[in-house]
Amino acid sequence: MKLSVMIITLNEEDRLEDALKSCRDIADEIVVVDSYSTDKTIEIAKKYGAQIFKKKFVDYSSQKNFAKDKATYPWILNLDADERVSETLKQEILKVKQQNHEEIDADGFLVKRKTSYLGRWIKHSGWYPDRKLRLFRKDKSQWRGRIHEGLILEGKTAKMEGDILHFTYRDITDHINRLNRYAKMQAEDIVEKKKKLLFLRAILLPPVTFIRFYLWKMGILDGFPGFIIALVSSWATAMKYLKAIEIKRERNDE
Repeated sequence: MKLSVMIITLNEEDRLEDALKSCRDIADEIVVVDSYSTDKTIEIAKKYGAQIFKKKFVDYSSQKNFAKDKATYPWILNLDADERVSETLKQEILKVKQQNHEEIDADGFLVKRKTSYLGRWIKHSGWYPDRKLRLFRKDKSQWRGRIHEGLILEGKTAKMEGDILHFTYRDITDHINRLNRYAKMQAEDIVEKKKKLLFLRAILLPPVTFIRFYLWKMGILDGFPGFIIALVSSWATAMKYLKAIEIKRERNDE
């Protein structure tokens, strides 16, 4: 079978090349959908022969559905610019590629994602094995959700060996800034869904979030990075409800 690799980008000049290097041996086509980067992202994508399309960012689902529709081949591997295909995963995908499209006994494959954070591979904290549906049939899939988008697949899934290596936040500041951006979209969803007791949620849920990540998800075993993951996640929980309160007040004043 033939495979399209799709990547969405925005100012990823420092990470995109490693992602492209990791998948070029398995890709029959690379599709890059860019949100009008102002750095060398496009130049790097062209260097690896990618098919490049530009689309203003609205949300993650619309961006990825657009990329999926631009893909030529019936099977797609979705990769983020901060991710790499491990050697084990590459060999597994090459085995699947040797089969005819009709012979593959699955419509999508779940792949483990292993994340590097603050110089350490995170093995707990709810971040591993973090299986994601990443290799799938184009005609049976659709993304839904604005922020933490999910791929909806009509059909059978199977598990695949090997990891996607995730080099996520560049540092703690990058982590906080990104979650702050997510918090605004999450706050808008909270207001749209008319959730109640927002102030009480902003007080009670952050410590629950910290306990969940640090103790229940065993983040304590990830050392200092595990503590930071729990702490920043707790902060992000507070922020989305505080922003929701702010949005609600602004709308009531209009």
